[in-house]
Amino acid sequence: MKKIIAATTAAFLFVAIAPQQAASAHGGLPATYIVSQEPGVKPEGIAITRTGTMYVTSYGTGAVYRGTTDRRTLKPFLPAGSDGRTRATGIHPDNRGRLFIAGFDTRALFVYRTDGSLVAKRFASDPGALLNDLVITDDAVYVTDSGTGILWRAPLAGDHIGELEPWLTPTDFPIRPGFLNGIVATPDGRTALVSDNGTGSGEPGDEHVFRVNLRDRTSTEVTVSNGQLGSSDGLLLEGNRLYGVIDLPADETGKPPTAVNLAILSSDLTTAHVVRQSESVPREQTPTTIARDPAGRLLWVNSQIGNPTPTAPFTVTVVPGLR
Repeated sequence: MKKIIAATTAAFLFVAIAPQQAASAHGGLPATYIVSQEPGVKPEGIAITRTGTMYVTSYGTGAVYRGTTDRRTLKPFLPAGSDGRTRATGIHPDNRGRLFIAGFDTRALFVYRTDGSLVAKRFASDPGALLNDLVITDDAVYVTDSGTGILWRAPLAGDHIGELEPWLTPTDFPIRPGFLNGIVATPDGRTALVSDNGTGSGEPGDEHVFRVNLRDRTSTEVTVSNGQLGSSDGLLLEGNRLYGVIDLPADETGKPPTAVNLAILSSDLTTAHVVRQSESVPREQTPTTIARDPAGRLLWVNSQIGNPTPTAPFTVTVVPGLR
């Protein structure tokens, strides 16, 4: 979830896209998906399986929606507020048919089966925790905390899900983080990349990307050139390509638009060079997280968290101008 920036101008008016306008160039797949027509949903996290099942979380209500990439409309999957899930941000499936969901200020990590039954609920012990995003490896789930700057870890062993433990604290990072956000891991589960939105000081260099060694519990800062990756909300790692959903410098309205930056990583993941950027969209649309669908498209969630008067329908759309 993005750090909220107050808007000072009139809200952007969203217009529903007619079905005949929603087809993309990928075999007639929709270019826009309707998550919900209900007010206040503010979708945040997204996960898409290899078979095209799409899950989208709600920061506004804690609901989770489900659909498929060949159908334009998602349906409620987990009701708002159920199991104490009043907010929901990051979501990821594992290879055992479970869904892990970060509950933000509920301080809870929720785990469900795909039939909607609750498997486990694990709490961060720090009362200031804001569990934002997560990544799953073979032996653990790691959760970013936007409130305390802690990286939490729960061990995984077969069907067993351990308790959340503070795995890296702010003093374990080379630069004290302010708002840990997006996280991804390498396929071998040895290394994670974590985005930090900074402390909000507004000073250059306040936002960072950290390279975390998941074996020896150490962290270093990634050197980013030719653009920005720190403050990335959603991250996507594909080989040596790292995509980050970021707020750009403020435009003529005084509000930062949002885009996706694509960077090429060095083999040791210590440097990142930004090589491309998507088209930007208005702050009121506020895309958050990103996912790749089976057709190869990049999709992002239009949360409207930065919109002072968020307006239904809430949507997921194809990222403009970037594959």
